[in-house]
Amino acid sequence: VQLQASGGGLVQAGGSLRLSCAASGRTFGSYAVAWFRRAPGKERQFVSAISSTGSSSTYTDSVKGRFSISRDSAMNTIYLQMSSLRPEDTAVYYCAAAYGRDYYVTPGNYNYWGQGTQVTVSS
Repeated sequence: VQLQASGGGLVQAGGSLRLSCAASGRTFGSYAVAWFRRAPGKERQFVSAISSTGSSSTYTDSVKGRFSISRDSAMNTIYLQMSSLRPEDTAVYYCAAAYGRDYYVTPGNYNYWGQGTQVTVSS
């Protein structure tokens, strides 16, 4: 499966962005999907994940209540709605997929990765 992340950009603190992760090659419905991010000089960090059925999801503590992950099976796309953005959310955001129902929070469990999309939040 090939992943294409998009939707990043420059936004002021308190603003919103919606990231998209579009899949091609195979049906996305059999894959759990996650978003990770890497800020300059920092390790890659788990952000959010959703099960293959969309019935369950999880978030890292710093984005709970601000970010929302969802999936549109018809469009073969995963979304990450980001609100109340903060300068510390600035990073390159990557989507990743793992075959199977359950999601993971560790990047090593994901076999497929998108190219990343830059999110910059100004103060």
